[in-house]
Amino acid sequence: MISKENLGGKVKLKRALISVYDKTNVLKMANFLKSKGVEIISTGGTYKYLKENGIEVKEVSEVTGFEEILDGRVKTLHPAIHGGILAVRSKKEHMDEIKKKGIEPIDMVVVNLYPFFDKVDEDLSFDEKMEFIDIGGPTMIRAAAKNFKDVIVLTDINDYDRVIDEIESLGDVSFEFRKKLAGKVFNLMSAYDGAISNFLLGEDSYNDYLSFTYKKAQNLRYGENPHQSAAYYVKTCGKGAMKDFEVLNGKELSYNNIKDMDIAWKVVNEFDTTVCCALKHNTPCGVAEGVNVLDAYTKAYECDSISIFGGIVAFNRKVDKETAKELVKIFLEIVIAPDFDEDALSVLRRKKNLRIIKCSVKPSGAVEFAKVDGGILVQSPDNKLIENMNVVTEAQPNKSQIEDMIFGMKVVKYVKSNAIVIVKDKKTVGIGGGQVNRIWAAKEALERAVQVNKISSSKESLEEAGKGSILASDAFFPFDDVVEEAAKYKIGAIIQPGGSIRDKDSIEACNKHKIAMVFTGIRHFKH
Repeated sequence: MISKENLGGKVKLKRALISVYDKTNVLKMANFLKSKGVEIISTGGTYKYLKENGIEVKEVSEVTGFEEILDGRVKTLHPAIHGGILAVRSKKEHMDEIKKKGIEPIDMVVVNLYPFFDKVDEDLSFDEKMEFIDIGGPTMIRAAAKNFKDVIVLTDINDYDRVIDEIESLGDVSFEFRKKLAGKVFNLMSAYDGAISNFLLGEDSYNDYLSFTYKKAQNLRYGENPHQSAAYYVKTCGKGAMKDFEVLNGKELSYNNIKDMDIAWKVVNEFDTTVCCALKHNTPCGVAEGVNVLDAYTKAYECDSISIFGGIVAFNRKVDKETAKELVKIFLEIVIAPDFDEDALSVLRRKKNLRIIKCSVKPSGAVEFAKVDGGILVQSPDNKLIENMNVVTEAQPNKSQIEDMIFGMKVVKYVKSNAIVIVKDKKTVGIGGGQVNRIWAAKEALERAVQVNKISSSKESLEEAGKGSILASDAFFPFDDVVEEAAKYKIGAIIQPGGSIRDKDSIEACNKHKIAMVFTGIRHFKH
């Protein structure tokens, strides 16, 4: 007997409707139901599958008295089905009405949906993808979920065993678990409908309603700090670098690991040349181009040999054995690259906790979200580097300086504002970011350039630190103080968006110190 909590009575589980696309473990469920004397009704492919495996089953058309039509689009959309699901057993008028209409109650609905999440990413035509939008399935499970006190609704194959166990041990499915199963229906449908909405409208069209279509990939040990709980969700549709990576070695990824991987991977994928990015606390601490992977890593390490400790390292090229030998000399949390030589993996795996991540998917450029209390901010990605290279000073940047300027702006995009990056020969030598005052960020970056070059603080040494370097800024200069500070270090050229009402002051300061300056017309705030 299947008792109904809060309904003051007991109802036998007499009839179940099974209609599943994914038939994993459905035979176990069907055989269990048959062992309990439950009548099973089913549709199309599921009916055939159960029948072929010796399960006695009744076709839906026998129940409705109406054959499937429109290539199977209409089969369960009928009062004989939905009346049996939606009738409230405790309401005498409901039960009298369905009895009068010759409708029998349906006490369990086992349904999973057409795989729209998967098919929307396959190489199919628009019309073919539209055919994977399920109509009958969602209607049935929503009806069953609404009437969960009387109807057990199963959409997740991982719940089959618990339902079987509860019926075997308790003679019932508990009220709380019924409620959870019903909640899972609406949780699934919100994602399913959201995926269809995004498919038809586009994810980046700023629709009236924001649809999230993400599925939990794993629970995390904790969030940013040990006292915070966390989980990781990935998109149900579409590729994404932080969705489609492969863990080749190491401990379970943490909340902070995944955030850091995302930024480091985005940095190296800004470049077509061989580049390495060392990153700590979601901020680059060293970025460099090299003639090969080892050269790029060596230069990135030299940018900040202290901060890289306990950080992560990303490459946009395959990692070889020689590079791996250098990587294992210090403590790193993660190494991420598009591929690894087998010899390199052998070396890296000697550190059992080092997370080795193979990622061949480039950043997708999808919209970005930021949660605030009571709302969500949505924006397009920062994927426009420079509007134009407008030289505004008497001094003209040379070819090498222009190349370093472009390199610097690509790094600036990933440094928290206010952001200043010093670059020399396609290698960051000083990074200053996250300051509330731009001159503080500039001083921080310039002082780090001194440290990287291991130069004393004398005036002559300061000049050596910056000689031949460029300074890149994420936003315009409100005053000429950044230029004056840069001049102390003999910075050769500056690149910045321009647009301040006091641009003239910075231009005049550059002319005084014979520094070339370029305005880009594009700022790169990162909050």
